[in-house]
Amino acid sequence: MAKIMVQGTASSVGKSILVTALCRILKQDGFSVCPFKSQNMSLNSYITLDGKEMGRAQVLQAYAAGLEPEVFMNPILLKPTSDKKCQIIVKGKVYGNSTAMEYHNMKLRFKDMLKSQFEELEKKFDIIVMEGAGSPAEINLRERDIVNMGMAELIDAPVILAGDIDKGGVFASLAGTMLLLKADEKKRVKATIINKFRGDLEILKPGLTMLEDIIHIPCAGVVPYFRLDLEDEDGAVEFNKKITAPIDIVVIKLPHISNFTDLDALKSEEDVSVRFITTKAELGNPDLLIIPGTKNTIDDLITIRDSGLMDAVKKYSDKGTILGICGGYQMLGNSLIDPNGVEGSCDKVEGMRLLDIGTLFEDEKITTRVKARSINVKTSNVKTYGYEIHMGKCIYGQKAKPLFEIYDRNGDNTLSFDGAVNEDGNVMGTYIHGVFDGTEFREFIINSLRVKKSIKPKRSKTYESLREKEIDKLADIVRKNIDMDMIYKIIGIEKREKPFEVGTVNN
Repeated sequence: MAKIMVQGTASSVGKSILVTALCRILKQDGFSVCPFKSQNMSLNSYITLDGKEMGRAQVLQAYAAGLEPEVFMNPILLKPTSDKKCQIIVKGKVYGNSTAMEYHNMKLRFKDMLKSQFEELEKKFDIIVMEGAGSPAEINLRERDIVNMGMAELIDAPVILAGDIDKGGVFASLAGTMLLLKADEKKRVKATIINKFRGDLEILKPGLTMLEDIIHIPCAGVVPYFRLDLEDEDGAVEFNKKITAPIDIVVIKLPHISNFTDLDALKSEEDVSVRFITTKAELGNPDLLIIPGTKNTIDDLITIRDSGLMDAVKKYSDKGTILGICGGYQMLGNSLIDPNGVEGSCDKVEGMRLLDIGTLFEDEKITTRVKARSINVKTSNVKTYGYEIHMGKCIYGQKAKPLFEIYDRNGDNTLSFDGAVNEDGNVMGTYIHGVFDGTEFREFIINSLRVKKSIKPKRSKTYESLREKEIDKLADIVRKNIDMDMIYKIIGIEKREKPFEVGTVNN
């Protein structure tokens, strides 16, 4: 079976986006293609149609391949809860919580499962495009590696090594990585790609020749630096801090912020600025304040309380509009109770008391895809969709009114409530991640902000169609700047006679 693996000299060198591009290019060329990352570490996760959890990077890669995201594309997901601890998700379900050392010692027990998962994919698709994690030159992790060369060896995959020139030192990082690989690992590396290049390529070319002479591996291409409206890797995201448009939306950048992709659809609105803050001095007077999801709600709530930002938020709530998502929703309530230590060592903390709800943390993790309609707001029956990932149970007080009525869970008809809204209607909360992806609810929220500022209401664009155009633009950029003939040779499959015509993307 044809396969190729993109590894990198470090985290955030662009492995994920290169895999995304290759998935779309190969799909355009007429192949059935599937992304695969054996182990991902991320606080950005997603719930599949069958209620399983996976990393967001593989979700974007699935879309690029023309597929519905499924958990076999990312069998192991690690969600950090602190510098040394994480929650382990295996095949979409919680496996347990462990320290870094505990997980390091248990990794090899997953090898058979990973190989089996990959072999099943080989039966279904023409080409598998794999992604490594971090760097294969992390020699302290080599013995138990299941995501870089260890995975490549397990299923006999050829490797492309990517380096980031924007940070500087790309030749040293590529040569140094090769130096630290074992002899059999070096043989797997068939080409390099230099990513995020700015400048005159003619000036760079002598360096490429010298690098090839040093490591004896050809360069498959130099990809220019670009900016597209696509999801970023956790470590690569740039959190904007400036007001750049008439509608000012502020997001609190929590220490353990998760699923910040919830805000991507808002960025697609031309007159909307989304900026991230960490201090009360940065708050200002925004049109909307969003408290996003977090992997550690209680610790993050204590952090913003101690910084004084909580008091600033409570003062802002007198006149401003606030929306909390998942952990942010829990923070808006009266109290957060954690009798079993799900969140950490603190078993109870007082919330902001802006919504009359309480949160009780339980051991069971809720992972569902939902469809919902708004209630108890000025315009009811505004539809949205998304997914739930939480371990907290909401307890409504007498003054709390639900924000949404959920009518579909994982494809089954249902009737239940989600979220809450205060009596004045200006403070809202929901467990639904991706709540702005649907056009109706996003349009309702943004138009209400426009009206307050005497800005003419607008129709919102479908986020999915915008994402598809951006993926096509990405594929176009990468196709123009790498040697696809070399890539096909590495994959071990013949290029189709009539490949996709470069430059046909609609701008």
